Amino acid sequence: MAVDEWLAATSDQAVLRSYRWQPGWGSFGYFVKTAELPAGGLKWVRRWTGGGIVDHSADWTFTLFIPRGLGLAEAKGGESYRIIHRALVDALRGAGVVASLAGTMPPAAGGECFIRPVEHDLLDPGGRKIAGGGQRRTQRGLLHQGSVAVACRPERELAAALAEQVLPWSDEPDDGVLALRVQQRYGRPEWTGRR
Repeated sequence: MAVDEWLAATSDQAVLRSYRWQPGWGSFGYFVKTAELPAGGLKWVRRWTGGGIVDHSADWTFTLFIPRGLGLAEAKGGESYRIIHRALVDALRGAGVVASLAGTMPPAAGGECFIRPVEHDLLDPGGRKIAGGGQRRTQRGLLHQGSVAVACRPERELAAALAEQVLPWSDEPDDGVLALRVQQRYGRPEWTGRR
């Protein structure tokens, strides 16, 4: 979470970051109340973006940061969500996974992310939710954090579906910068338990 916030504060280019979580971790959206978290012994961190509750034991996680001025950052929330997830459908198809966008659904308020889809989430052929995400817009651009419950990691295909040109990204924050963000926000019980 600290790396993603750092990206949103410093990047001047569009970045796709792909990662997995250490076992035993889950995350929950900014607006979720801690009383909604399921029991079960996971360590929890509150995301800076919206969305529901995610157990990260079996997902692939990605983050997109799109700076202001680029079309996707200027699109309205529902439209940027649809564009990103449409590209994800194409990326998964290239990896042999069949998925489609969920149609119109009532808004979900918190809750476990993969139990109830919202509009433009990804569904498998049986109608089960397999991908969702949360977004945050800042003065600098759009941050999208996505979770995909499939075994493959088609990050290259996703990048190619979203960009005309894809270059490797190797910029990383200084360990001290990350440690400070964790100390000031993500490692603090006041942040995690704020609602």
